[in-house]
Amino acid sequence: MDLQLAGKRALITGSTSGIGFATARSLASEGAEIILNGRSRSGVAVAVERLLEAVPGARVSGIAADLSSVTGCETLTAACPDVDILVNNMGIFEPKPFEEIADEEWFDFFETNVMSGVRLTRHYLPAMKARNWGRVVFISSESGVCPPAEMVHYGMSKAAQLSVARGIAETCTSSGVTVNSVLPGPTRTEGVATFFGRLAEEQGVSVEEAERAFFANARPTSIIKRLIDPAEVAAMVTYVCSPLSSATHGAALRVEGGVVRSMV
Repeated sequence: MDLQLAGKRALITGSTSGIGFATARSLASEGAEIILNGRSRSGVAVAVERLLEAVPGARVSGIAADLSSVTGCETLTAACPDVDILVNNMGIFEPKPFEEIADEEWFDFFETNVMSGVRLTRHYLPAMKARNWGRVVFISSESGVCPPAEMVHYGMSKAAQLSVARGIAETCTSSGVTVNSVLPGPTRTEGVATFFGRLAEEQGVSVEEAERAFFANARPTSIIKRLIDPAEVAAMVTYVCSPLSSATHGAALRVEGGVVRSMV
């Protein structure tokens, strides 16, 4: 299927690894020009080389900027003033007992996971509306619908993303601009792999056993009973970014393996 993305310019935040990199690779394979983003110059440079190896001939560049601050967002938008597609993927997570989450951590999660997308969308949206075409995608999580007991602050930030995305979509009435959220479930990213490695060590079991226990106890409603591959999430994001998805607007699209027990 031709997703009609050739020539579109796409910025994917937090895209040096995980879902962000998989999305960049998928969009590049469809002919989109890619702007990668990460916190460090070295990490961005490595990601650019990886993407060029994966998609020979791809048009790709990278911008190092820490989007958890106003200054970082301004650095990125100064280097990349305009895009057709914005994927707000950058985010953090950390399992931690609720009683131990300090005020500063609540604010850090909100600044990083929510305000980064708010600031960038506020910058890029006016030009999209003026052109009467654009795509904004927030990478939220099933945790935004089913708040996890092991990281309440993360669930809060992901629920906020859903509200923000839907609200922004309401401002794009009768335009060719769409704003949507994608909700991955537990996904085999580098950060999640580290989490399961640490969990396995603490429990004195293999990583495979730790993963099985996680789906038996922490995410028992999962239907697929496994971690999702980042490419599976990227496939949904790529479609939502394409002109073919023009009637999908203000939606929260689930790629979470059936964790959320809901018909809609």
